[in-house]
Amino acid sequence: MPTCPGWTVSRLVAHLARVQSWVVNALADPTGRQVEADRPPRDWEELLPWWDERREEMLTGLADPETPAWLPFTRYPQVARSWARRQAHEAAIHRLDAEHALTAEPPLVFDPEFAADGVDELIAWMVPTRRDWSKSAHSGVAVLHATDVDRAWAVRLSSGMPPEITAEVVAGDVTIAGPADAVYRRVWGRPSSAVVTGSTELLEPLAAP
Repeated sequence: MPTCPGWTVSRLVAHLARVQSWVVNALADPTGRQVEADRPPRDWEELLPWWDERREEMLTGLADPETPAWLPFTRYPQVARSWARRQAHEAAIHRLDAEHALTAEPPLVFDPEFAADGVDELIAWMVPTRRDWSKSAHSGVAVLHATDVDRAWAVRLSSGMPPEITAEVVAGDVTIAGPADAVYRRVWGRPSSAVVTGSTELLEPLAAP
């Protein structure tokens, strides 16, 4: 797959199914003590119905947004709505991967508000707590600007410190600008028409997992 080197569509589906089984188990055990992902079947004919079952179980478990749930992400409220948001973007980005496996320029365009939420989830929720910032040597300001919804994220990086994030358009050392759909794709490491200017090395600590 061009956007996931070394992967096949079968492996992509198995990944999604496995992650969704993990969410099912995280909803079943909000303590997190026994939460592990299930192992998906290898055979394609068995994998597809197994995935359907895991997805339906997950959606049922997410029906009440305030249901307690374990999440490994420390900034997220430990409830089902956090998983709903995370899995919406997990599925969206991997759907894009599947479409890129069919054509170099898939017609899929994400809703601007949804895409902007995907930028916000990564930059404001995942990035600040997913690494040991005391070892970071990056300093400067990265600005992400979703022009069609007039939303911006200014990420101030200081050596050895967690980033500070504000919702403003400022003069940055590096800028990613464009429609929310394009900025969403760029921050999640997918082909994008967003315009990137400035010191791109400052984007390294903000890269999607």
